[in-house]
Amino acid sequence: MPSGTARFEKDEMLYEKFFAESHLYFYRNRSKFSDWQAVVIYPSKSVEQSNVYPHRSYLNGGQVHRVYLDELGDIRTLPIWVAVMVLTTLSEAVAPTEARYLLERSRQEPEVSSGAVLEVVTSIMVYKFEQLSRNDIDTMLGITIKETRVYQEAREEGREEGREEQAVNFIARLLKKRFGHSLSEEMRERLENLPLPNLESLSEDLLDFSSFADLQPWLDTKVI
Repeated sequence: MPSGTARFEKDEMLYEKFFAESHLYFYRNRSKFSDWQAVVIYPSKSVEQSNVYPHRSYLNGGQVHRVYLDELGDIRTLPIWVAVMVLTTLSEAVAPTEARYLLERSRQEPEVSSGAVLEVVTSIMVYKFEQLSRNDIDTMLGITIKETRVYQEAREEGREEGREEQAVNFIARLLKKRFGHSLSEEMRERLENLPLPNLESLSEDLLDFSSFADLQPWLDTKVI
C-alpha cells in the first residue's frame, strides 16, 4: 500500500496523525495490501516535526521516505514533475523564470502532458503571487488565453450548439470566466444580431481585451 503526503507548514504532531491514519487505513484494507510504505515531502528540513524520536523505527527503517525539496539540486536537472514540486519552494525573484522554463520544457517532452503542467504551474504561481490577478500571472508566464483551461472549457461547452448560438454562448462564457461579468440583455441581443463572421472575429479580438468594458467600444464599431 503506497501512501504519501506533502507538508509546507510545520506541524509538531504530523507523524502521530500520519502514522495513526496510515495504520487505520491499512487495517481496514488488509485484505487488499500485503505491505505499506510512505513518502513525506517537505519544502525543507526546517518544516519537519522537531521530535521524531518516537518514530525512529519507521523513519530510519526504510519504510518511510522523507524528501526535502530544497536538497534535490538544480530544478532544471530534475524530472519535470519533481521540478514542478520544487517550484513551490523558490523565491518570488526566481520563480517566474523557472516557471516559464518548465512550461517550455513540457511542450518539448512528448511523454508529458503540457496542459497538466500548465495548470499546476499556474496554480502554484497564483498562490505564490497572491497580489496579482490571473491575467497578470498569464502575462508573467507568457501564456495566451487560448492555452488556458478557461478558454478550453468555454469552447468545449459550446460545441454541440448551432453555430451562431454557439458563438454567442462561447463569447458569453469566456467573458464571464475571464472578467467575472455577465452579458446584459441589451449586449446579448446585439451579439445575436451580428453575422457569424463578426462573432468569430470577436471571439479572437476579446483575447486582447484588458477589461469587460472593452466590449462596448468594439460593439459600437459594428453596424447592427
